[in-house]
Amino acid sequence: MRATEQLRLKFQSQWDIATDHAFCKELADGTLPIEKMKWYLAQDYQFIDRFVRLLATAIAHAPSLADSVPAAQFLAVITGPENTYFLRSFDALEMSDDERNLAAASETTAFQNLMYEAQTSGRYEQMLAVLVVAEWTYLSWAERYENYDESLPFWFSEWIDLHCGEGFEGVVNYLRDQLDKAWVDLDDAQREKAEEMFGKAVDCEVDFFNASYQSRS
Repeated sequence: MRATEQLRLKFQSQWDIATDHAFCKELADGTLPIEKMKWYLAQDYQFIDRFVRLLATAIAHAPSLADSVPAAQFLAVITGPENTYFLRSFDALEMSDDERNLAAASETTAFQNLMYEAQTSGRYEQMLAVLVVAEWTYLSWAERYENYDESLPFWFSEWIDLHCGEGFEGVVNYLRDQLDKAWVDLDDAQREKAEEMFGKAVDCEVDFFNASYQSRS
């Protein structure tokens, strides 16, 4: 069994909460209250800076050029189409400056701190552990809803599109492959730390979806 599959199974209960969350279900069927989506977008947008830095650092730690190219290509998606999606959504939802620039929630800060910890660890497998969770959980929920109703507003539908389909599946498979290959050469202590980072990332996803679903503004 792949190392990444073993990691997912170890945290299955939390994983299931993150990937089958009411927030995602209502986003996909268009019933999610707009105020909750606004809060989610404003908070999620605050991850981009830290995520870009984490991904860029992972690229620098990749074993070879061939290992780094897919991540570099994904980095262009994050700083291009995904970044633009947020800005278009802010405008379409007529979000005020205050709504766009909410103070980071504690759940947002916790995930930012985890990404920073992975980035500054100097350990490729720790960086990958967080990246794998961040992208694989999103693929896992988004692919359930890829056949959404065509009438779904773009701030819902394009968020699903960005996290499913052949291209994004390729990103997730690449990240998993990188962690699977790195896992072979890790000692017990290194594996334990990477597993800890993986579990913390899953918890962060659950906490963030919970906070988004419970938000009022």
